[in-house]
Amino acid sequence: MRVKVAGLLALALLLSGCTGEDSGARDGRVTLRFQSLAWQQESVEANQDLVKEWNAAHPDVKVEYVQGSWDSVHDQLLTSFEGGEAPDIIHDASDDLADFAYGGYLADLTDLLPERLRSDIPQRSWDTATFGDGIYGVPFLQEPRVLIADSARLKEVGVRIPTPEHPWSWPEFRKITEQLSGDGRYGVAWPLKEPVSATLNLSLSAGGQLFHRGADGRVTVRFGAADAVVPRTIHDQAQTDGSASPTTLGSGGSDTLPGFFGGRYAMVPLGFSYRQQIAQQAPKGFAWQVLPAPAGADGLTQGVSPQTLSVAEDSPHKKEAAEFIDFLLRPENMVRLALGDWMLPTGTQALKDPALHTAKDGWDTGTALATHLRPAPAQSVRGYPEWKDKVATPAFQEYYSGSIDLAELRERLEKDGNLVLARYQR
Repeated sequence: MRVKVAGLLALALLLSGCTGEDSGARDGRVTLRFQSLAWQQESVEANQDLVKEWNAAHPDVKVEYVQGSWDSVHDQLLTSFEGGEAPDIIHDASDDLADFAYGGYLADLTDLLPERLRSDIPQRSWDTATFGDGIYGVPFLQEPRVLIADSARLKEVGVRIPTPEHPWSWPEFRKITEQLSGDGRYGVAWPLKEPVSATLNLSLSAGGQLFHRGADGRVTVRFGAADAVVPRTIHDQAQTDGSASPTTLGSGGSDTLPGFFGGRYAMVPLGFSYRQQIAQQAPKGFAWQVLPAPAGADGLTQGVSPQTLSVAEDSPHKKEAAEFIDFLLRPENMVRLALGDWMLPTGTQALKDPALHTAKDGWDTGTALATHLRPAPAQSVRGYPEWKDKVATPAFQEYYSGSIDLAELRERLEKDGNLVLARYQR
């Protein structure tokens, strides 16, 4: 009899462990796991504080904060999806969502999100997380690329200071970096350890698209004249003019800061959030300023892949998860998240907050660029991660280092790249 009872108990435990509804809502209480990729101290604190505030106001729906990492999020999520252990609420970036959305791992949020949130975020931002007929993430933070400049160097040489209303063109930028070079110093340091997204996103300003979708829905790579403007500028600065440091091409953004503070580079193109590191690490008395990236035929347009919040398709509590996302992204909370990450909110109400329009630390320059941000070219391309890792990254690295010419770069991006993409479009 004791064996029979033990067997029934084991069966009951097994069944309850296999049922998300039971395990997530014991005693009528729902528990949601929220995996956040926040990593800067201010950002982590803002996220954790908001989770605490939600839990205090919603005793029947508890949110557990889970710390994730940008370095491993794609593989970690794929493993958790396939193992049935994905968090309910997923923090990621929009350019990482396509394969998960098409693979059925993410919930379609179209009918789960309130109108307040749907109308507050511009359609151009929703486009970054829309795949087919569904919305698979809520874009909430975005980061334009800007030029961080040594104010004293610019003043010393007497170059024209660009503004969002009157930016430098790409040819003008190249000439100015030449003026700022000499005596062992460079006009610019390009940190291109991850060259693909930086190149493609900035190329939108020149009209570059690279990925083209045909009438049959298939995507192919075509590297045209507009796509070559930014890569050629970077290549020529580093390999022809000597106005860009060749040694930083394989570096990350943070790696260039000591040389920037030491006067070796007059400017560094970086993501907007790097301002936090610069504000914290710059030597006393070092004056720096934020300038808009150069403009091309399409003005200041550049691509972005906003940070997103998604809900796992396997979550038994999609409605509650969407309600937490709505809370997290109320205008006042979105401002807190933006300030914590030193990025721009996507929400139109949050973007109006005076704290995001101050001249200090270049916030006003960043907010002026918000209306020029568009979905990154690779946003909805299936197979993009493999194309980027196996084809585009080594091709751009070799081109920027001078190992191959522009014709070879074009052939590899198109010929090898289209072979990769074709496998995902059968």
